[in-house]
Amino acid sequence: MTTLLKLTDHPRHLDAAARMVHEEFWADRPGHSPERMAARMREADDAAGIPMTLVAVTDDDTVAGVINLVDNDDDDRAHLRPWLAGLVVREDLRGRGIGSALVRGLLAEARRLGVATVYFGTDGPGFYERLGATVHEQVRSDFCIMQIHP
Repeated sequence: MTTLLKLTDHPRHLDAAARMVHEEFWADRPGHSPERMAARMREADDAAGIPMTLVAVTDDDTVAGVINLVDNDDDDRAHLRPWLAGLVVREDLRGRGIGSALVRGLLAEARRLGVATVYFGTDGPGFYERLGATVHEQVRSDFCIMQIHP
């Protein structure tokens, strides 16, 4: 079983969450590091706003997954905001509903903030379509921008 927590309320999970996101999305890009990701996540210092990071933690208090709500995640689409970003679940825990729970938790927070639409880019639209997302823009045959309404 996992529990969703706001990272601002549980900063002890910052380093593990930052490492997880870095390894999944940024490890092959020069100039990026887990420390740089941690600094970006630390910007979410207002527990009531954006940016926001949610972590899923296991019963033994280890990070099982991470999701972020950020102002914008695509310089070419600066008019689209806010964005779901950096959803990752520990590989050994995938397929157990943790990713879906993280998305639903993030959407609940977005709804609480009065957000009407959340955007994100993905190469795996099927997962998000099952949660109610629709394609906003097909960027390439293997990548699209999606939207979901909290």
